[in-house]
Amino acid sequence: MEDIKKAILEFASDSKKSKFYFKDMEKAVQKLLPDAKSREIKKAATELVNEGTLIYFSTGSSTMYGLKGRGITEDPE
Repeated sequence: MEDIKKAILEFASDSKKSKFYFKDMEKAVQKLLPDAKSREIKKAATELVNEGTLIYFSTGSSTMYGLKGRGITEDPE
């Protein structure tokens, strides 16, 4: 699980975009860790959200992920 989290964070910090879809994150993680299952990646992403490292961003029709503090991903207070 820790390897998957590291791969997610690597993708999130190297990504040109501040927000990304799960499918994009999943493809990037599976390039680094071909044995990683979709469910494991989703669980790792959820743990990172719960830890406050990643955040959810809702577009209304779909949910995206973002690295906390990167780009305009925070709700204005």
